[in-house]
Amino acid sequence: MKIRLNEDAATVQKIKEGLKRTGGYCPCRLARTEENICMCEEFKNQIKDPDFEGFCHCMLYYKEK
Repeated sequence: MKIRLNEDAATVQKIKEGLKRTGGYCPCRLARTEENICMCEEFKNQIKDPDFEGFCHCMLYYKEK
């Protein structure tokens, strides 16, 4: 298993700017809750799933099997 950044530099830059603007909360989510602090709870759970491969909600991270 490997976690990496999206290969699209423009996407990574936009998401990182959004994270700075929101104080570390996922810029793709409206709720400012503990579960939405990057790396969000949803993606942490997807990382634990051995069958999951793909991007996190905001497309910043990618989990490879």
